[in-house]
Amino acid sequence: MDVIQKSSCECNKIQFMKSNVCEPTNYINKSHMVRVFEVLQSLRKDDVLCEIKLRTDDGKMVIGHRVVLVSASPYFHAMFTSIDESNTIIFDIRYLDSTALQLLVDYIYTGEIIVTKQNVQVLLPAADLLKLDYVKDVCVEFLQKLLDPTNCLGIRSFADIHNCMELLSSSEDFIKKHFLEVVKYEEFLSLSPEEVIKLISCNYFTGAFEEKVFECVMNWMKHALGCRYDSLPKSIEHIRLPLASYEYISKKEAVEPLLKNSLKCKQLVIEALDFHTLKAQQLITSPQTICSTPRLSGHKVVLLLCFSLTLKKYCTNWYDPTTNLLQTPLKMSKEYSLSVLALIKDHFVIALGDECGSRAVEMLDLSSESPCWVSLDDMLVSRECLGVGVIDDCLYAVGGSDDTGILNSVEVFDVNIQEWRMVSSMFTMRSDAGVGVLNNLLYAVGGYDGSSALKSIECYDPSVDTWTLGSEMSVRRFGPGIGVLNDEMYAIGGHDGQKYLRSVEVYSESAGVWTSIADMHLCRFNPGVFTLHGLLYVIDGSHEFTHLDSLEIYNPKSNTWSMKTLSKIAGDIFGGIVIDKPPLFRTT
Repeated sequence: MDVIQKSSCECNKIQFMKSNVCEPTNYINKSHMVRVFEVLQSLRKDDVLCEIKLRTDDGKMVIGHRVVLVSASPYFHAMFTSIDESNTIIFDIRYLDSTALQLLVDYIYTGEIIVTKQNVQVLLPAADLLKLDYVKDVCVEFLQKLLDPTNCLGIRSFADIHNCMELLSSSEDFIKKHFLEVVKYEEFLSLSPEEVIKLISCNYFTGAFEEKVFECVMNWMKHALGCRYDSLPKSIEHIRLPLASYEYISKKEAVEPLLKNSLKCKQLVIEALDFHTLKAQQLITSPQTICSTPRLSGHKVVLLLCFSLTLKKYCTNWYDPTTNLLQTPLKMSKEYSLSVLALIKDHFVIALGDECGSRAVEMLDLSSESPCWVSLDDMLVSRECLGVGVIDDCLYAVGGSDDTGILNSVEVFDVNIQEWRMVSSMFTMRSDAGVGVLNNLLYAVGGYDGSSALKSIECYDPSVDTWTLGSEMSVRRFGPGIGVLNDEMYAIGGHDGQKYLRSVEVYSESAGVWTSIADMHLCRFNPGVFTLHGLLYVIDGSHEFTHLDSLEIYNPKSNTWSMKTLSKIAGDIFGGIVIDKPPLFRTT
């Protein structure tokens, strides 16, 4: 009988042929965990096997299974791991809203949470206490979507109290971008003196002239004058009065009764008026203090120097990379070519002459309410096809050519004395050289010496007034664009004496060598180059005497180029610099 049973079992075994090849396979029932937690939630609702009862300050109870709560929350893990498993224990949860606790325990069992305007302010701190990071993160996301001028100050305060750095940063960015709207509402009028001073001390506002800052502070002051008057001088100190127009200061601020009755405020108004007188005489070298330093918008744009085909004149535009649009031009005050740009002290734009016989230099003050070009002292040498660089607010004009030939001379504009002076000459005559500044050293890259394109490099150290030879590029280039990004210098495009180039190489000072990277899509001669948000932008340039209405963007992380066509181009672009977004330029 036993033999028969054994034989029957053996007959029931499946026999696999060696040809039936099948690797071991892992199968996952995706609904298994969901089903398990559905059962656990059902048991919790019926108070089955629940060892834990949580009691809030209002006496309400929330029950649960210890193992489930411990597995989901580090807070509960620390609280429950030492208790006796056989007993049901009541825990008092102090300072925690009962509704929030119920929602969070439900979330532990279901993975779902409903965030509303009514519960988010209690849900976020409760989730933070219980270390439920997902719920805290979605509460932050929910509040970010709710940000508007009427509530952003309150949300910022809430984020600060609960140490939500991401929400704090988002709300502060919103306030900076919408300052003129924010100050119209009750939240602003209800701020304490310390909070107002902190707000108006900010260096970043979008579209806020100091006149508007002054007016909003006066509105806040008069909203509760009795208890705020003592803070008036301290508040006015943080308004950058010198940056208001002279007419506004003399007609509005100087006659404001509250300011006239305060000795300190009267002194601040006098200093602002004196600043305008001094600035008219000394331009760039007028005293720079926090009160005379323009606020920034935090929104970077690119100031472009163009030749307008419609106006038949050189003009400036600003280009916004976020919209890919050019904005209204500001005409140059001279008819000759000024096609080399530099930036001094973050808001003084210097344009230098770049045609044979021209030594002209002009300046544009971006902090002015009505910016216009003002002539500065001429360069000492006429320079065409020169390069420029800025180190420590000193502007260097490098090489180029004049009616005698190619130049190796270099001169510097000293902002402190507003004069040009010659410095040591380069070893090699260079026209159309690229110029870059890397770690406070000035580099002259390639160029043309009158007979051939150059691949040699020279480096100038202003501290010792000395040029030294650097590592050569792999390719001869004149008319290259130069960009500096992440402590590396890029030589972009140009001409090698026979053809236009789309090749690019990068110099690392630590390695001391040039390395080739991915080519651009198009060949570009004398392109404008700027860096923004960790990317390298190459704009316009020419090829076969035709200007290219496009820009290319290099991502160093992926070593790739992408290309955009420029919108609303009506002329040739000669150069560009990154600036903080100014007030809308008006044609002058």
